[in-house]
Amino acid sequence: MQSDANGLIGAIEAGGTKFICALARHDGTIVARTRIATRHPSETWADVVAFFRTASAEHGAIDSFGVASFGPIDIDPTSPAYGTITTTPKPGWSGARYQDALDEFAVPIVVDTDVNGAAIGEWLTGAGQGVKTMAYTTIGTGVGTGIVRDGRPMMGFSHYEAGHIRPHRDPAADPFPGVCPYHGDCVEGLASGPAILKRWGKTLDQLAQAPADLLLVAGYIADLAADLVLLHMPDRLIFGGGVMKTPGLVEALRKATEERLGGYVRHPRLDPGLETYLVTPHLGDDAGITGAIELGRHALVQR
Repeated sequence: MQSDANGLIGAIEAGGTKFICALARHDGTIVARTRIATRHPSETWADVVAFFRTASAEHGAIDSFGVASFGPIDIDPTSPAYGTITTTPKPGWSGARYQDALDEFAVPIVVDTDVNGAAIGEWLTGAGQGVKTMAYTTIGTGVGTGIVRDGRPMMGFSHYEAGHIRPHRDPAADPFPGVCPYHGDCVEGLASGPAILKRWGKTLDQLAQAPADLLLVAGYIADLAADLVLLHMPDRLIFGGGVMKTPGLVEALRKATEERLGGYVRHPRLDPGLETYLVTPHLGDDAGITGAIELGRHALVQR
Protein backbone atom coordinates (compact mmCIF):
# COMPACT_ATOMS: atom_id res chain seq x y z
CA MET A 1 0.00 0.00 0.00
CA GLN A 2 1.68 3.25 -1.13
CA SER A 3 0.91 6.98 -1.16
CA ASP A 4 2.05 9.77 -3.46
CA ALA A 5 2.18 12.29 -0.61
CA ASN A 6 5.51 13.94 0.16
CA GLY A 7 5.26 13.85 3.93
CA LEU A 8 6.17 11.24 6.50
CA ILE A 9 4.49 8.59 8.66
CA GLY A 10 4.67 8.70 12.44
CA ALA A 11 4.76 5.20 13.91
CA ILE A 12 4.38 4.11 17.53
CA GLU A 13 4.83 0.64 18.96
CA ALA A 14 3.49 1.06 22.50
CA GLY A 15 4.41 -1.66 24.97
CA GLY A 16 4.00 -2.14 28.67
CA THR A 17 7.65 -1.31 29.35
CA LYS A 18 8.68 0.84 26.36
CA PHE A 19 7.41 2.93 23.46
CA ILE A 20 9.28 2.70 20.16
CA CYS A 21 8.62 5.80 18.07
CA ALA A 22 9.73 6.24 14.48
CA LEU A 23 9.35 8.67 11.62
CA ALA A 24 9.36 6.93 8.26
CA ARG A 25 9.03 7.65 4.59
CA HIS A 26 6.08 6.11 2.80
CA ASP A 27 8.27 3.29 1.50
CA GLY A 28 9.02 2.27 5.11
CA THR A 29 12.49 3.78 5.39
CA ILE A 30 12.96 5.04 8.95
CA VAL A 31 14.57 8.47 9.18
CA ALA A 32 14.31 8.96 12.96
CA ARG A 33 13.72 6.60 15.84
CA THR A 34 13.75 6.57 19.64
CA ARG A 35 12.87 4.45 22.65
CA ILE A 36 10.86 5.88 25.55
CA ALA A 37 10.22 4.18 28.87
CA THR A 38 6.53 3.55 29.60
CA ARG A 39 5.53 5.51 32.69
CA HIS A 40 2.34 7.40 33.51
CA PRO A 41 0.62 8.53 30.29
CA SER A 42 1.22 12.23 31.01
CA GLU A 43 4.98 11.62 31.20
CA THR A 44 5.19 9.07 28.39
CA TRP A 45 3.13 11.05 25.93
CA ALA A 46 5.02 14.27 26.66
CA ASP A 47 8.19 12.50 25.51
CA VAL A 48 6.42 10.95 22.50
CA VAL A 49 5.07 14.31 21.31
CA ALA A 50 8.44 15.99 21.88
CA PHE A 51 10.16 13.37 19.72
CA PHE A 52 7.75 13.81 16.82
CA ARG A 53 7.92 17.62 17.03
CA THR A 54 11.72 17.53 16.82
CA ALA A 55 11.85 14.80 14.16
CA SER A 56 9.24 16.53 12.02
CA ALA A 57 11.07 19.86 12.24
CA GLU A 58 14.22 18.14 10.96
CA HIS A 59 12.80 15.74 8.37
CA GLY A 60 9.44 17.09 7.19
CA ALA A 61 5.72 17.16 7.83
CA ILE A 62 3.87 14.16 9.28
CA ASP A 63 1.00 12.94 7.09
CA SER A 64 -0.43 10.28 9.40
CA PHE A 65 0.17 8.13 12.46
CA GLY A 66 0.04 4.37 12.90
CA VAL A 67 -0.14 3.09 16.48
CA ALA A 68 0.33 -0.52 17.56
CA SER A 69 -0.47 -0.51 21.27
CA PHE A 70 -0.73 -2.70 24.33
CA GLY A 71 -4.27 -3.14 25.55
CA PRO A 72 -6.97 -4.02 25.99
CA ILE A 73 -7.83 -1.15 23.66
CA ASP A 74 -10.81 -0.06 21.56
CA ILE A 75 -9.81 -0.62 17.92
CA ASP A 76 -13.28 -0.24 16.35
CA PRO A 77 -13.04 2.85 14.09
CA THR A 78 -16.81 3.39 14.40
CA SER A 79 -16.67 3.55 18.20
CA PRO A 80 -16.61 6.94 19.98
CA ALA A 81 -13.92 5.43 22.23
CA TYR A 82 -11.68 4.38 19.31
CA GLY A 83 -8.04 4.46 20.37
CA THR A 84 -8.84 4.33 24.09
CA ILE A 85 -7.12 1.85 26.40
CA THR A 86 -9.76 0.06 28.47
CA THR A 87 -9.33 -2.51 31.26
CA THR A 88 -5.55 -2.55 31.55
CA PRO A 89 -4.10 -3.14 35.03
CA LYS A 90 -1.30 -0.67 34.18
CA PRO A 91 -1.76 2.29 36.56
CA GLY A 92 -3.06 5.48 34.95
CA TRP A 93 -3.58 4.04 31.47
CA SER A 94 -7.21 2.98 31.63
CA GLY A 95 -9.13 5.62 29.68
CA ALA A 96 -6.04 7.07 27.99
CA ARG A 97 -6.65 7.84 24.29
CA TYR A 98 -4.02 8.12 21.56
CA GLN A 99 -5.97 10.66 19.51
CA ASP A 100 -5.92 13.04 22.46
CA ALA A 101 -2.17 12.70 22.85
CA LEU A 102 -1.46 13.30 19.14
CA ASP A 103 -4.19 15.86 18.52
CA GLU A 104 -1.81 18.77 17.88
CA PHE A 105 -0.54 17.16 14.66
CA ALA A 106 -4.06 17.18 13.13
CA VAL A 107 -3.48 14.16 10.89
CA PRO A 108 -5.34 10.84 10.56
CA ILE A 109 -4.47 8.08 13.02
CA VAL A 110 -5.02 4.32 12.83
CA VAL A 111 -4.78 2.45 16.14
CA ASP A 112 -4.50 -1.31 16.56
CA THR A 113 -3.03 -3.75 19.06
CA ASP A 114 0.71 -4.28 19.44
CA VAL A 115 0.41 -7.91 18.47
CA ASN A 116 -1.66 -7.07 15.38
CA GLY A 117 1.04 -4.61 14.43
CA ALA A 118 3.72 -7.29 14.79
CA ALA A 119 1.57 -9.69 12.77
CA ILE A 120 1.23 -7.16 9.95
CA GLY A 121 4.97 -6.52 9.98
CA GLU A 122 5.83 -10.22 9.76
CA TRP A 123 3.24 -10.74 7.02
CA LEU A 124 4.71 -7.89 4.98
CA THR A 125 8.44 -8.53 5.17
CA GLY A 126 9.08 -11.31 7.69
CA ALA A 127 8.21 -14.92 8.38
CA GLY A 128 4.65 -14.50 7.09
CA GLN A 129 5.56 -13.52 3.55
CA GLY A 130 3.76 -15.48 0.87
CA VAL A 131 0.89 -16.80 3.00
CA LYS A 132 -2.72 -15.71 3.02
CA THR A 133 -3.59 -16.18 6.69
CA MET A 134 -1.20 -16.25 9.62
CA ALA A 135 -1.29 -16.04 13.38
CA TYR A 136 1.37 -14.13 15.29
CA THR A 137 1.60 -14.81 19.03
CA THR A 138 3.82 -12.99 21.48
CA ILE A 139 4.88 -14.69 24.72
CA GLY A 140 6.49 -12.00 26.82
CA THR A 141 5.29 -9.59 29.49
CA GLY A 142 1.83 -10.57 28.29
CA VAL A 143 0.47 -13.13 25.86
CA GLY A 144 -1.51 -12.12 22.79
CA THR A 145 -2.28 -13.25 19.26
CA GLY A 146 -2.97 -11.33 16.08
CA ILE A 147 -4.62 -13.04 13.12
CA VAL A 148 -3.87 -11.47 9.74
CA ARG A 149 -5.63 -12.29 6.49
CA ASP A 150 -4.28 -10.68 3.31
CA GLY A 151 -2.43 -8.16 5.45
CA ARG A 152 -5.49 -7.05 7.42
CA PRO A 153 -5.97 -7.95 11.09
CA MET A 154 -9.09 -9.91 11.90
CA MET A 155 -11.41 -9.05 14.79
CA GLY A 156 -14.98 -9.27 16.01
CA PHE A 157 -16.58 -6.53 18.13
CA SER A 158 -13.07 -6.12 19.54
CA HIS A 159 -9.60 -7.58 19.14
CA TYR A 160 -8.91 -11.20 20.05
CA GLU A 161 -7.68 -12.12 23.53
CA ALA A 162 -6.14 -15.52 22.89
CA GLY A 163 -3.69 -15.11 25.77
CA HIS A 164 -6.57 -15.49 28.21
CA ILE A 165 -7.66 -18.90 26.97
CA ARG A 166 -7.29 -21.44 29.77
CA PRO A 167 -4.95 -24.32 28.94
CA HIS A 168 -5.22 -27.69 30.63
CA ARG A 169 -3.62 -27.52 34.08
CA ASP A 170 -3.51 -30.45 36.49
CA PRO A 171 -3.53 -28.82 39.96
CA ALA A 172 -2.06 -31.94 41.50
CA ALA A 173 0.94 -31.90 39.18
CA ASP A 174 1.15 -28.11 38.94
CA PRO A 175 -0.19 -26.26 42.00
CA PHE A 176 0.89 -22.83 40.71
CA PRO A 177 -2.40 -20.85 40.42
CA GLY A 178 -1.21 -18.35 37.81
CA VAL A 179 -0.79 -14.59 37.99
CA CYS A 180 -3.56 -13.21 35.78
CA PRO A 181 -5.67 -10.85 37.94
CA TYR A 182 -8.77 -11.80 35.96
CA HIS A 183 -8.43 -15.53 35.25
CA GLY A 184 -5.54 -16.89 37.29
CA ASP A 185 -4.36 -19.84 35.23
CA CYS A 186 -4.95 -18.68 31.66
CA VAL A 187 -2.02 -18.93 29.23
CA GLU A 188 -0.83 -15.45 30.20
CA GLY A 189 -1.21 -16.32 33.88
CA LEU A 190 0.93 -19.45 33.49
CA ALA A 191 3.42 -18.90 30.66
CA SER A 192 4.14 -15.16 30.44
CA GLY A 193 7.43 -13.72 31.61
CA PRO A 194 5.98 -12.41 34.91
CA ALA A 195 4.28 -15.79 35.54
CA ILE A 196 7.55 -17.66 35.06
CA LEU A 197 9.40 -15.23 37.33
CA LYS A 198 6.70 -15.46 40.00
CA ARG A 199 6.69 -19.25 39.87
CA TRP A 200 10.43 -19.96 39.90
CA GLY A 201 12.12 -16.67 40.77
CA LYS A 202 14.05 -16.89 37.50
CA THR A 203 13.48 -16.28 33.81
CA LEU A 204 12.93 -19.31 31.61
CA ASP A 205 16.33 -19.05 29.95
CA GLN A 206 17.89 -19.20 33.43
CA LEU A 207 16.03 -22.49 33.91
CA ALA A 208 17.43 -24.04 30.74
CA GLN A 209 19.03 -26.82 32.77
CA ALA A 210 15.60 -27.80 34.12
CA PRO A 211 13.94 -29.47 31.12
CA ALA A 212 10.79 -30.31 33.07
CA ASP A 213 10.15 -26.61 33.64
CA LEU A 214 10.67 -25.78 29.97
CA LEU A 215 8.36 -28.61 28.91
CA LEU A 216 5.67 -27.41 31.32
CA VAL A 217 5.70 -23.93 29.79
CA ALA A 218 5.85 -25.36 26.27
CA GLY A 219 2.80 -27.47 27.02
CA TYR A 220 0.70 -24.50 28.08
CA ILE A 221 1.72 -22.56 24.98
CA ALA A 222 1.03 -25.63 22.82
CA ASP A 223 -2.55 -25.72 24.09
CA LEU A 224 -2.93 -22.22 22.68
CA ALA A 225 -1.16 -23.13 19.43
CA ALA A 226 -3.46 -26.11 18.85
CA ASP A 227 -6.50 -23.94 19.57
CA LEU A 228 -5.32 -21.41 16.97
CA VAL A 229 -5.04 -24.16 14.37
CA LEU A 230 -8.48 -25.55 15.17
CA LEU A 231 -10.20 -22.15 15.30
CA HIS A 232 -8.50 -20.31 12.42
CA MET A 233 -6.61 -22.88 10.28
CA PRO A 234 -3.87 -20.30 9.53
CA ASP A 235 -1.27 -20.97 6.87
CA ARG A 236 1.48 -20.33 9.43
CA LEU A 237 1.98 -19.87 13.16
CA ILE A 238 4.63 -17.40 14.34
CA PHE A 239 5.64 -17.27 18.00
CA GLY A 240 7.73 -14.34 19.25
CA GLY A 241 8.35 -12.35 22.41
CA GLY A 242 11.04 -12.52 25.06
CA VAL A 243 10.04 -15.90 26.51
CA MET A 244 10.23 -17.54 23.07
CA LYS A 245 13.92 -16.64 22.85
CA THR A 246 14.65 -19.35 25.43
CA PRO A 247 16.89 -22.01 23.84
CA GLY A 248 14.95 -25.18 23.08
CA LEU A 249 11.49 -23.70 23.64
CA VAL A 250 10.34 -23.47 20.04
CA GLU A 251 11.43 -27.07 19.41
CA ALA A 252 9.52 -28.24 22.50
CA LEU A 253 6.52 -26.19 21.40
CA ARG A 254 6.44 -27.77 17.94
CA LYS A 255 6.51 -31.27 19.41
CA ALA A 256 3.84 -30.53 22.02
CA THR A 257 1.58 -28.81 19.46
CA GLU A 258 1.81 -31.77 17.09
CA GLU A 259 0.95 -34.11 19.96
CA ARG A 260 -2.10 -32.06 20.88
CA LEU A 261 -3.39 -32.00 17.32
CA GLY A 262 -3.13 -35.78 17.39
CA GLY A 263 -3.05 -36.21 13.62
CA TYR A 264 -6.62 -34.91 13.30
CA VAL A 265 -5.76 -31.94 11.06
CA ARG A 266 -4.03 -33.18 7.92
CA HIS A 267 -2.81 -30.69 5.35
CA PRO A 268 0.41 -30.08 3.38
CA ARG A 269 0.90 -26.87 5.39
CA LEU A 270 1.42 -28.95 8.54
CA ASP A 271 4.78 -30.47 7.74
CA PRO A 272 6.02 -33.34 9.94
CA GLY A 273 7.63 -31.78 13.01
CA LEU A 274 6.03 -28.39 12.14
CA GLU A 275 9.46 -26.90 11.37
CA THR A 276 8.14 -24.72 8.53
CA TYR A 277 4.65 -24.26 9.96
CA LEU A 278 5.43 -23.07 13.49
CA VAL A 279 8.28 -20.57 13.31
CA THR A 280 9.87 -17.64 15.09
CA PRO A 281 9.80 -14.06 13.74
CA HIS A 282 12.21 -13.02 11.01
CA LEU A 283 12.03 -9.33 11.92
CA GLY A 284 12.82 -9.88 15.57
CA ASP A 285 12.14 -6.77 17.63
CA ASP A 286 11.37 -4.71 14.50
CA ALA A 287 8.10 -6.50 13.68
CA GLY A 288 5.95 -4.12 15.73
CA ILE A 289 7.30 -0.85 14.39
CA THR A 290 7.18 -2.23 10.83
CA GLY A 291 3.49 -2.98 11.35
CA ALA A 292 2.88 0.44 12.91
CA ILE A 293 4.30 2.10 9.78
CA GLU A 294 1.89 0.05 7.68
CA LEU A 295 -0.98 1.15 9.92
CA GLY A 296 0.10 4.72 9.14
CA ARG A 297 -0.23 3.89 5.44
CA HIS A 298 -3.75 2.63 6.12
CA ALA A 299 -4.50 6.02 7.71
CA LEU A 300 -3.30 7.77 4.55
CA VAL A 301 -5.66 5.74 2.40
CA GLN A 302 -8.57 6.44 4.74
CA ARG A 303 -7.79 10.15 4.51
